[in-house]
Amino acid sequence: MRDRLHDGLTQPLGQDAVLLGHPERRLPNTLAIGFRGRLGGEVLAGCPDICASTGAACHSGRRERSAVLEAMNVPEEIAFGAVRFSLGRFTTEAEIDQAVLMLVNAIAGSLKT
Repeated sequence: MRDRLHDGLTQPLGQDAVLLGHPERRLPNTLAIGFRGRLGGEVLAGCPDICASTGAACHSGRRERSAVLEAMNVPEEIAFGAVRFSLGRFTTEAEIDQAVLMLVNAIAGSLKT
């Protein structure tokens, strides 16, 4: 399911959806992805039915890259758009497909940072 979500996002978004982490050695239920030129919080705000976490925080009007993403040398234009998805063992293909549709629509409608 993680790979279905990843593929569903990278196919329509291309290089604007960047895998964060190792391509093979990672948890089977977790996807960390950065949406280039977007803010993760704005992407998720456009998808109120999806529960996920952002990888960068905004404090007092200032954007900061998370310490983990900074240590991974993730560029700011990707790190600010970082989102972490966790999938359950009962997550269905239909739920993944619906999430992909919502996310792609939200990203297409969001403003570039």
